[in-house]
Amino acid sequence: MIGLQRRSLERQDVVNLADVQIGRDPLQHRIKVRNLSARGLMGESALHVSSGTRLTIDLPEVGPVAGTVVWVQEPRFGVAFDDEVEPLA
Repeated sequence: MIGLQRRSLERQDVVNLADVQIGRDPLQHRIKVRNLSARGLMGESALHVSSGTRLTIDLPEVGPVAGTVVWVQEPRFGVAFDDEVEPLA
């Protein structure tokens, strides 16, 4: 239970738009960022992704961040970043 409490404190609930590139495909897709932490985010989109999908998300005021989809419950999905980011940048 303590892990869950700590995890929720680290996240920021946001509703921002961001652009996503899947793998090396140059096409960008628009998603809603529902919450954001230093290690990942929850996104929402009509875009169909699956666990293990590599992508790059261009976060407002942070820039491009590479990561991997770790869960999907359409239309939402979770992304784990390769490197930590500063969400309040």
